[in-house]
Amino acid sequence: MDGLLIDSEPLWHHAEVEIFSELGVPLERAQTRSTKGMYVEEVVSYWFTRYPWAGPSQREVTDLILKRVGELVLDRGEPLPGAVTTVNVMAERGPVALASSTPHALIRVVLAHLGLADAFEIICSAEDEDYGKPHPAVFLTAAQQLGVAPDRCCVFEDAPAGVLAAKAARMLCVAVPESAERMNPQILIADLVLESLDDFDPRVTDHLLASS
Repeated sequence: MDGLLIDSEPLWHHAEVEIFSELGVPLERAQTRSTKGMYVEEVVSYWFTRYPWAGPSQREVTDLILKRVGELVLDRGEPLPGAVTTVNVMAERGPVALASSTPHALIRVVLAHLGLADAFEIICSAEDEDYGKPHPAVFLTAAQQLGVAPDRCCVFEDAPAGVLAAKAARMLCVAVPESAERMNPQILIADLVLESLDDFDPRVTDHLLASS
């Protein structure tokens, strides 16, 4: 969802830099890439381990970040090019699920904001799993709930951690990374790498799934 359906990565970066800076964590925007795709509680734990702060608990910091991101989504969140069309095109080919590192409460905010509240048969969040991406748990849960074998699934991802999770689940993966990540080796293990979902041709994934 984040960074693929909605241009929310800058919003997450903004919220994290704003809140962590207030806690004395010397975080700059470029550094937030190191936790991209991770579940928000894991992000908070990651930075607390490196720069422990006094005051609010990790749970409270997590809630502050989620609240701030929700505000920013409603204020300036925009769908990424080709996102809504791709969801609709893939829904014509079979059941679609959303499997995100974002908690359910914020998923609902984002999908309602994009007009996609009813677009997915299944919505899975890493908050329900023991491990977040790059562990494949959230993708495997989505496949199980859809009733589709993992090797018959196609995952769309923007983050290295998500691509690793998709391939660990033995799923086809279409990566749509930001430009700075395009040559990342973890991105390049995807079956198809695009600059934008506007460039997506569903016949390519039809062929890849048919030949697998």
